[in-house]
Amino acid sequence: MAKALIGHLNSDLRDPRLALENARLRNRVAELESLVLRLSEENDKLMSARAAEILTGDAAEMQPA
Repeated sequence: MAKALIGHLNSDLRDPRLALENARLRNRVAELESLVLRLSEENDKLMSARAAEILTGDAAEMQPA
């Protein structure tokens, strides 16, 4: 019975191809997570710059001539 249960489970230790594929996928996920973080930080900087630009532009337009 134990052999049947072990044979049913997918184990990275028994199939080196699965271990390599899992390692590759983990690396890809880590790359994508770092890309999302970098893009999010870049987006925040751009949004801050744009907000400052809008506020500065509005202040210049509101001053009396």
